[in-house]
Amino acid sequence: MNIDPIDYQPFWFSEALKREESIVSKPLQGDVETDVCIIGGGFTGLWTAIQLKEKQPELNIAIIEKGLCGSGASGRNGGCMLTWSTKYPSLKKYYGEKEACRLVSASEEALYKIRDFCLKHDIDAQVRLDGTLYTATNTAQQGGMDAVIEQLERHDINSWQRWPTEKVQEGAGSQRHIEGHFSPAAGSLQPGLLVRGLKRVAESMGVCIYENTPMDRLDEGEPAIIKTPLGTVTANKVVLAINAWMPKKYPQFNKSIVLVSSDMLITKPMPELLKNIGLTDGKAIVDSRIFVHYYRTTPEGRLMIGKGGNTFAFNNKMLPAFDQPSQHEEQLQGALHSFFPSLKGSPIERTWTGPSDRSATGLPFFGRLNNQSNIFYGLGYSGNGVGQTYMGGQILSSLVLGLDNEWTRSGLAKGPLGSFPPEPIRWLGAMTVRNAVRRKENAEDDGKKPLWIDKQLAKLANAAGKKG
Repeated sequence: MNIDPIDYQPFWFSEALKREESIVSKPLQGDVETDVCIIGGGFTGLWTAIQLKEKQPELNIAIIEKGLCGSGASGRNGGCMLTWSTKYPSLKKYYGEKEACRLVSASEEALYKIRDFCLKHDIDAQVRLDGTLYTATNTAQQGGMDAVIEQLERHDINSWQRWPTEKVQEGAGSQRHIEGHFSPAAGSLQPGLLVRGLKRVAESMGVCIYENTPMDRLDEGEPAIIKTPLGTVTANKVVLAINAWMPKKYPQFNKSIVLVSSDMLITKPMPELLKNIGLTDGKAIVDSRIFVHYYRTTPEGRLMIGKGGNTFAFNNKMLPAFDQPSQHEEQLQGALHSFFPSLKGSPIERTWTGPSDRSATGLPFFGRLNNQSNIFYGLGYSGNGVGQTYMGGQILSSLVLGLDNEWTRSGLAKGPLGSFPPEPIRWLGAMTVRNAVRRKENAEDDGKKPLWIDKQLAKLANAAGKKG
């Protein structure tokens, strides 16, 4: 049936839909049998299907998606292509030194593989691997990258270089940045165009995609049976790729992730203004706050700015706010004008919000549902999923095929590590920590010494707030 896009959509997704001559949704009607059924038509589900088809073209694969492919988190993120290099200490802590080095390198390689895939399959996802700047915007943040870079250097996997302050400010287009490190292994893309392009390629490879087909129930067993409103899918193997929506279906994951918003704003096109302040490429700029600011431009001369950590969902409930214009537009505009005073009064195109499934480690995790041998899952990208979902596809496709390789042996494929407290302690704690972080960072911005208690509470936020 033909679907008219709803009036409000996150910017990237609505722009991608405008490029399609017609939006034809094919819900599942009736009963089908398949080798693999993937629940969720976002980045994780589509990359998994594509990589399965690349490895075993004869596989019958079906995807069911409750909305349109990309209408979840994939089509509404900021589109920053970042790696795990800044997460090396966490990777080493949880998976060991050798695996940490491998994952850093794999996360950088994934970005180039995404670019090459888009070129090969004519997906105009506006991929621009122009690098990233990690910056300090006050003296308290200075030196924050030093320890990480030292460890990366020791293992000869460091892609970062410290830039002089003048070059940082020129590259970031703002005098607010007083220190910065640049890595060429990063960039940006238009996530809505990527996810819709992946859908097209998956279908061309023979993957059956049923949109507007929510999963009502999954009956575990061999085979598994997926019940939907108008039919069933009987599948030998199942992949759950619903990310932030996982706790709603499987409460056992409630303790493994916390849903937190990422709020975004994008301007109307203003290429000359951006050229005047020096923003002429697709690099991603990320500051060193705990709940970070991140921004980047688009090829048509828009400026997108986002901020994580404003809204925490009680008991991981999928809040209406996640599907609405941002409730924090004033804060986003304040950040925009703080970084770029010359852009005050520039017209805003839209704001939006997305749910981020942040794990206790700040890293995603994969495994088998309820120890079933034929049902797999992956989630917990923690605000850094554009490149890492490609890696998620490598892990999940390897698990589905029963391969013994570096992905199935990885600690990432052993389920969640660490957990959050139960409610209401988790939500109350999150609010306490968030407010302490705000007080701490506001004090640091003003050149003042934060309260000791705020500094201690802020340390608890790192897993839930850091991007990159």
